[in-house]
Amino acid sequence: MTARVLIVDDLLPNIKVLEARLTAEYFEVISAMNGAEAIEACRAGACDIVLLDVMMPNMDGFEVCRRLKTDPTTAHLPVVMVTALDQPADRVRGLTAGADDFLTKPVDEIALIARVRSLTRLKVTLDELRARAMTSANLGLTDAAELAGAQSGDGGRILLVDDRASSSERIVSVLRGLQDVEVETSPQSALFRAAEEDYDLAMVALSLANFDPLRLCSQVRSLERTRGLPLLLLADMEDRQRILRGLDLGVNDYVMRPIDRHELIARVRTQVRRKRYADALRDNVQAAFELAIVDPLTGLNNRRFLETHLAAALDHAAHLGRPLSLMMLDVDHFKSVNDGYGHEAGDVVLRGLAKRIRSVVRSADLFCRLGGEEFVIVMLDTPLVLACRIAERVRCAVESEPFKIDASGRALPITVSIGLAERGSEANPDALVRRADKALYDSKSAGRNRVTASAA
Repeated sequence: MTARVLIVDDLLPNIKVLEARLTAEYFEVISAMNGAEAIEACRAGACDIVLLDVMMPNMDGFEVCRRLKTDPTTAHLPVVMVTALDQPADRVRGLTAGADDFLTKPVDEIALIARVRSLTRLKVTLDELRARAMTSANLGLTDAAELAGAQSGDGGRILLVDDRASSSERIVSVLRGLQDVEVETSPQSALFRAAEEDYDLAMVALSLANFDPLRLCSQVRSLERTRGLPLLLLADMEDRQRILRGLDLGVNDYVMRPIDRHELIARVRTQVRRKRYADALRDNVQAAFELAIVDPLTGLNNRRFLETHLAAALDHAAHLGRPLSLMMLDVDHFKSVNDGYGHEAGDVVLRGLAKRIRSVVRSADLFCRLGGEEFVIVMLDTPLVLACRIAERVRCAVESEPFKIDASGRALPITVSIGLAERGSEANPDALVRRADKALYDSKSAGRNRVTASAA
C-alpha cells in the first residue's frame, strides 16, 4: 500500500537517505526542512504520514508533534519520530507529545517500511470514516475534527493475553488506576472474549508458550466483530522478525521488554484514544444514516425508507408467491388540532399515535410516517382479509382513549381513517400505494374513522 510521506529534517543528506528507501518501495515523498514548513504541509493535506526528526533548530520535533496532534485538522495524521535519541525518557516524551512511534537512527530499513505500511493502512480506514463523518456534519452532527480532540486515552478496557503470571502482574500494576486490565492466559478464550465483549485494546505477549501469538492476532483481524480492535505486542529483543511480521498482519503497536512503565502507559493511551476516535466516527456515520431514513418526531422510518424497501418486499413476496398488504392511514381532522391547540400539541398527538399503533402491530411489519399526519404499514405474509382485522384493531386502539396534550391533563379524542390494498399480480409499489390511497379516500368520503379495503 502506497502513501504520501512527509520527511521533516533540517539536514538534506538525512532526507535523501530516507527518500531513497521510501521511493524504492513506491511511496510518494515530500520534504520539509523545519517545523513551520512541516505544519503548513500537514494542514494543507499534502501527506498521509510524517517522519519527523527531533533535533531541529527553532522548533524541535516534540513541539511540532504536539502542535500537529492538538490541531483538529491534523490530529489524525500518523507521526513517526526519527532521531538519534535512544533513551526511554526520549521515547516517552515523544509518545506523550502524540507520536505513533519512535525510530532510532540509523534507521532499520525493514522496520521503517513495515511501520510506514502499518500506519498507512490505519490512516486509510480512518480517512474513509472521517470523509463520511464530514458529510454527516451537514446534517447537524458533530464535526470529525471535533471528535478527534474529544477523545481521552484513560479508563480503557484492556484484554491482556499473557500466560506468564510475573509478566501480567507487572503490566496490571503499571496500568492500575489508569486502565481496566483483564488477564486471559488462554489464547482461544481470549479470542472468544474479544469477540463477545467490548474492549479498547488487546495486548498480546509474543512469549505465549503453547500457541503462536501471531496466529491469534491474525484471527482477531479476520473476524468482523474484532477487526477494529487495536493490537499491541509485548516483545523481547530477539522477537524483531516476529514484530515486523505482526505489523504486516495488522498489529498496531509493540513495546519491548524490559518494559518502561512510562512508555507502556503512553503507548496504551495512544491506542485507546485512537480506538475511541474511530468508534466515535462510526457512531457519527450511523447517526447520519439514521437521520436519512428515520422520522425525527415519531422515531418511525420515513418515506425514503419506505420507497427503498417496499419494492424489495414486493419482489420477495412475488417470488415466493406470498401475500402482502399495505395499510395507509390518516389522522381525521388533524388540521383542527394544530389550529386549535398549536403545533406542539399536534406533535404530541403524532408521537402518541405512533406509539399506540406500534403496540398493536407486529414488529416485523414495516411502519413508516409518510409525512404530516399520514402513515403506512406494510404487512408481510398478510392477505387482505387478515389485514382488515389488523386495520380494525389499529382503528380501535387509536379511538380507545383520548390523547393527553399537556401537563395539565387536557386530552383530545383522535380517530383515523384507513385504506387497504393487497398485492396483486403486479409487483409495482406505486400501483399498490395508489390503490391503498384510493381506499383511504373512500374511508374519508364515507364519514371517516373507518376501514376500507381496495376492491382490486
